[in-house]
Amino acid sequence: MEPRPALDTDPRVVGERVRRLRQAAGVSLSELARRAGIGKATLSGVETGTRNPTLETLWAITAQLGVPIGAILDAPPEPRAVRGTAVEAELLEVFEDENVTYELYRMRVPPGVTQTSPAHHAGVTEHVTVFSGTLSAGPLDAPRTAGPGEHVSWRADVPHCYRADGPDPVHATLLMRYPTRP
Repeated sequence: MEPRPALDTDPRVVGERVRRLRQAAGVSLSELARRAGIGKATLSGVETGTRNPTLETLWAITAQLGVPIGAILDAPPEPRAVRGTAVEAELLEVFEDENVTYELYRMRVPPGVTQTSPAHHAGVTEHVTVFSGTLSAGPLDAPRTAGPGEHVSWRADVPHCYRADGPDPVHATLLMRYPTRP
């Protein structure tokens, strides 16, 4: 499978948002790269907009900044596409509550590829409802399986995976719940 850009958003805009969030958190470029488990050159390229990061890289960065990935995306007038190794998703809506942010995605997982996603910050949960296909998703050491009409959820502050089981792609919704960091 050929790598594709993780976002439809201009990488320079994403990079500037990452830089502002990093600086507001009072974290150096080197320290954020170390915490996120990525190279300093990779993070620098993301911030300058010269590198087209994977979705997994963006989630690793935003997890260490304690913000939902929506914090680096444009406010979409229409669904905003994001792509990982296996997951193709559209951000449909962001909901803000007093101490929680929710992101609602429509997602597709093609068969034959497994995506491993890094841990999000403490307390983040993911909730997937499957409409078609069979999905294995959740913590790497204990993924759960769901078919059409079924739901799986897990604490996403550990590395986790997504995989379509069988010959058919999975069509589902993903609700991500991010508690506000103190």
